[in-house]
Amino acid sequence: MIRSLLLLVPAVYAVYYFNIHAQVQDVATPVILPLVNQLVRYFQSEEISISTPATIADTSVNSEVKPFTRHIVAVGDLHGDFPNALRVLQFSGVVDEKGDWTGDADFFVQTGDIIDRGDDTIKLFAWMDQLRAQATSTGGVVLSHLGNHEWMNAIGDWRYVYPTELKTFGSVQARQKMLSSGVIGSTWAANYTVASRLPLHPSLGPPNTPYPPQHSLHLEKDSSEFGSDQDRLEDYETSHLKEHELETGALSHSAISFVHGGLSPTYPNLQPFPTKINELGTSLLRKLQRREQPPPHPPNPYPGLPPDSTREEHLLYDANGPLWYRGWALDDEEKACKDVDEVLKKTGTRRMVMGHTPNFHNIVSRCDGKIIIIDTGISHAYGDSENLENVGKKQRWTEREVISAIYPDRQEIIADDEREVIGDFRGH
Repeated sequence: MIRSLLLLVPAVYAVYYFNIHAQVQDVATPVILPLVNQLVRYFQSEEISISTPATIADTSVNSEVKPFTRHIVAVGDLHGDFPNALRVLQFSGVVDEKGDWTGDADFFVQTGDIIDRGDDTIKLFAWMDQLRAQATSTGGVVLSHLGNHEWMNAIGDWRYVYPTELKTFGSVQARQKMLSSGVIGSTWAANYTVASRLPLHPSLGPPNTPYPPQHSLHLEKDSSEFGSDQDRLEDYETSHLKEHELETGALSHSAISFVHGGLSPTYPNLQPFPTKINELGTSLLRKLQRREQPPPHPPNPYPGLPPDSTREEHLLYDANGPLWYRGWALDDEEKACKDVDEVLKKTGTRRMVMGHTPNFHNIVSRCDGKIIIIDTGISHAYGDSENLENVGKKQRWTEREVISAIYPDRQEIIADDEREVIGDFRGH
């Protein structure tokens, strides 16, 4: 039963460790061993190891240990099935036996398609709002996305609405009202986006900080504008350096994108990411919810987008847009791996996570884990440990990323990458 459950409702489990230190002797047993123990607990494996800082030359004088951890859990399509959703979130450690937020995750990401194909639409969206409030009270964050099925229902395309689900609303009119101006429609407008960018390091800003940075136009200013005001000029130059670091620095792409369908390499509105996409989503949803609700299809004709929808809004809902795109799942390996780096570069990310296209046998990880498709019925853990050492004015991070698929009876590591990152991250 558990295996069948996990084949229906996927989950991604990610754990990020940022252990900041300045001297080798300060990060011996008390810091490194607890991290190893936590990784072993999360991954259920004795194969997990951390590169100790003893292999890096120590050039610093003062030291301060500042551990930083980030736990992320992402879950794909839920499709109206509360019992299975509850089991998956319990399995992932997001909620307890009562369905309440545990505080074990810093971020919980749901990639859309909560609605359709099941009867628990009202219950699931209410539960997501409950978890959002509980997470906020403990310093956690819930990132929610609208999938293509939420958009279909907002348009009036009800092809996947079960009669039994409709009964939970009471009537067609009651359901239309709840999805437009009612409780569910209101939370869609306030709390759900089309895409997310989740940085893995605090220097890159909070979730959905746009990439590239939106103040890059300042770089075009002429320093002569400041005349003899040296303080203003120095502040301005420092600001430029910070913006440049956020756009092209060593950690600039240390982030993950989340979207329901996929980020097509030919989609024209990738930048700034995810700001442009989410602005289009906000404007289109507003038009759909504020128009007179058309009689649903079927049995009535397909209503389509509102007449005043812009070309960019049509592209958002197009097969090549982030709600419907399936190229990362269906293209051959050579094409996918040829295209993926340019999309990651444009979005300021290292990996992209999406649902939408199910694989009922395995998690789909392509191009060395740069593409991860979670609508597969399994959960996987993403681990990242970084050790920081001061080297003059620079800092050196030994970063390890482990991507694993976790089944009830086993774990499969599908990517294990290690890299060295050098930069000046102080003061972030």
